[in-house]
Amino acid sequence: MPIELPALPLRDLPFDEIIDVRAPSEFAEDHIPGAINLPVLSDAERARVGTTYVQEDRFLARKIGAALVARNAAAHLEGPLADRGGGWRPLVYCWRGGQRSGSFTTILKQVGWRADTIDGGYRAYRRAVVETLYDTPLDRRIVLIDGGTGTGKTVLLEHIARAGGQVLDLEGLAHHRGSNFGGWPEPQPGQKMFESRLLPLLAETDPTRPVFVEAESNAIGQLRVPPSLWAAMGRAEVIRLEAPLEARARFLTTTYPDLMDDAARLTPRIDSLRPYQPRDRIEAWHMLAREGRHAALAAELIAHHYDPKYNRIPREGRTAIGQVTLTDLTDDDLARAATEALALTGAT
Repeated sequence: MPIELPALPLRDLPFDEIIDVRAPSEFAEDHIPGAINLPVLSDAERARVGTTYVQEDRFLARKIGAALVARNAAAHLEGPLADRGGGWRPLVYCWRGGQRSGSFTTILKQVGWRADTIDGGYRAYRRAVVETLYDTPLDRRIVLIDGGTGTGKTVLLEHIARAGGQVLDLEGLAHHRGSNFGGWPEPQPGQKMFESRLLPLLAETDPTRPVFVEAESNAIGQLRVPPSLWAAMGRAEVIRLEAPLEARARFLTTTYPDLMDDAARLTPRIDSLRPYQPRDRIEAWHMLAREGRHAALAAELIAHHYDPKYNRIPREGRTAIGQVTLTDLTDDDLARAATEALALTGAT
């Protein structure tokens, strides 16, 4: 019998491995964290079976599908699963807990393994994610680290974590630094994958202790902060960071080395600000970039673009609990700031 999903995240399940038998493109879009992909139909095979089912004959489609599943299952048994012992117990799922996972699980059971499927498959898992991150209020004490661009918010979170605090690095999960200049070399995950990675990290936090999060808009690049977390951030406590402009500009040049060293990437980022800045200022910024005067460029961007934008952000509903002043944004300075931030919340 298929098993029903317990409360997310999936913990203490009596299984050694979770197997996603959907096609690679389905797995790439999103999957249960920790699952491995052993597709019983490739993307092309799935399309072929689906087309046959709709346009030709349902029985023929099932027969073709069964042959392909058997062939692919054999390849998995002789390949990735060849070293699994007799006591191995897998949990298998497909899109809706139907024929793909059922067929593969039957084969695994015939081998002698205690395999089971997830009732409702990936769709049941996704519904549970939405219920948790969209429909259920978040019972966590969120503390926002707020401050203008270049005040070291992300690095401060790392220091808070080293000092024993609970942190949630949304930019790290989103593969984006949260600004026009914030893209990472690797692409962002999709929204569903972002949420699947976020959920277990949230669940692992202790609800009796504060969780430090960088103050963000509800959009991080192409991704959205899920509603339950965004609502908690909207009523959060706030610690404000302050730092001298010169130190912030210098810090940005070390934070974005991949961008500063690549004129082909930097030029379009500056051009993306044309709707917000006068033409002569944009041209002056391009000149600073061409001359390699990156600290001066960073100072200009902070003073004329990012600080004015930051000062327009509405902050109603949030409670300021203190300010931390940084001097030079070195590691020692940020380590001291982390200790102060923890003290402001009573977390030390």
